[in-house]
Amino acid sequence: MAASKTNQEKNEVKPGVLYLVSTPIGNLSDISERALKVLSSVDFIAAEDTRNSGKLLSYFGISKPIISYFEHNKREHGEIIISKLKDNQSCALITDAGTPAISDPGEDIVKACIENSIPVTLVAGTCAIINALVLSGSDTKRFCFEGFLSAQKNERIKRLNEIKDETRTIVFYEAPHKLKRTLHDMFEVFGDRKISLCRELTKLNEEIIRTTLKDASGLYDETEPRGEFVLVLEGAEQKAENDFDNLSIEDHFNKYILSGMKKMDAIKQVAKDRNVPKNDIYKVINTKEN
Repeated sequence: MAASKTNQEKNEVKPGVLYLVSTPIGNLSDISERALKVLSSVDFIAAEDTRNSGKLLSYFGISKPIISYFEHNKREHGEIIISKLKDNQSCALITDAGTPAISDPGEDIVKACIENSIPVTLVAGTCAIINALVLSGSDTKRFCFEGFLSAQKNERIKRLNEIKDETRTIVFYEAPHKLKRTLHDMFEVFGDRKISLCRELTKLNEEIIRTTLKDASGLYDETEPRGEFVLVLEGAEQKAENDFDNLSIEDHFNKYILSGMKKMDAIKQVAKDRNVPKNDIYKVINTKEN
């Protein structure tokens, strides 16, 4: 009995608190008991799309005042939400699907709450990033999240070049109308790597395509992709540690000479390895020889 009471106290909805409530990304059965309790108990709900969220709430028999909060009204409506929270009203923030504030304007309302000393807590649940990462079969020990790449080709290529040496598994979100261009650009920048294309996660038509960038770049040349995608990309190969780090410049130089390399070529290679001007290496070698 005591344990039950403690559990109720932990799940009690408190005034003046922003609750980030994770909602199903496809399968409605994934919603948690705590999420339903919070959504049923708060004073009002802030939703990315009031129409979509209205259907979800209606399905579970929840009726609460709803305010829209999305990218194009986040400043104006964010101020309204903060004002209500300061008036000791409790609010549940939900996105279209999954965990709020991930590639989502919820990030801004969280920052605003922190700046205004308003308590924020998360009602945990499904997150497409984690679902896709686990199902991909990729290395899960170390990974990073890039979210959505730019719709502008120049910006997209620039960002891909910035992360091409990233050795961790990289997770992206992508919309179907941009997918083909993104896959082509990835192959152009990264070369051929393993990639998993994850779509319709937790839904009846869930699909995980484990392939390579070379094959993926032509996968949708004849058919249009459908559904929202999570892309899980293999990281770059770990570069071997330089075995010359503990070598003197002379020993480093001699290593290349013994391999059959000519003097000036060896000097250039040592300079490149150590990221120093070749004249610095030339002076050291000439001093030793003289």
